[in-house]
Amino acid sequence: MPRYKLTIEYDGAPFCGWQSQADQITVQGVLTKAVTALTGESVPVQGAGRTDAGVHARGQVASVELAREWETDTVRDALNAHLRPHPVAVLKAERAADDFDARHSAMKRHYFYRIINRRPDLTVERKYAWRVVRSLDAEAMHAAAQRLLGKHDFTTFRSTECQAQSPNKTLDRLDVARVGEEVHVFSSARSFLHNQVRSMVGSLVNTGLIGPGAWSADDLWNALQARDRAACGTVAPPDGLYLMKVDY
Repeated sequence: MPRYKLTIEYDGAPFCGWQSQADQITVQGVLTKAVTALTGESVPVQGAGRTDAGVHARGQVASVELAREWETDTVRDALNAHLRPHPVAVLKAERAADDFDARHSAMKRHYFYRIINRRPDLTVERKYAWRVVRSLDAEAMHAAAQRLLGKHDFTTFRSTECQAQSPNKTLDRLDVARVGEEVHVFSSARSFLHNQVRSMVGSLVNTGLIGPGAWSADDLWNALQARDRAACGTVAPPDGLYLMKVDY
């Protein structure tokens, strides 16, 4: 059976995450139904990352085997037709090797987190960024973030529901930059623990606070070394998180 690689964009706000769940609307669920509508068969759709409820994607990747050979543009356009009106779009469909697996073949995943640093409430951006009211020092956040690079036991930044066999991960990138009233966080690694990015972002915000309650870079390092979920700062909400790209 021919295998296809799908590059997908979606607004995660109306979904209960990526992974199919009984009686819940999920991204994987609506994609599977679209594939069934195209092929007449129920076939699994494997995603590169199991994004949580409310998390968005600009470059999620999925792999799927179809019953017969299709032109890649036809696969893209037909799936998009069946996906409407859900806010999910197949940006690209490509033929893939028979052993390609969107999850297990991935070499690196890239995430982006968007913070809007202002006092007024968010309106049109309410489900697409995290509003932090107190002023943030993005340079201090970036400096502290570099302490987390490399291979570590990330238990502190791991959800208690994480099913990964090991808490050890290698973090390749964790950059923080201010763009006007926004603070952007970029993270890259081969794989992440459940809630790892949101947990790191929440703790990094503590290092950027100006005034009482601020963490130092040493406080962040000590939280990592504690290997204790209780040492983690506030977990950033899902609204500001985007899966941007997956490398193979």
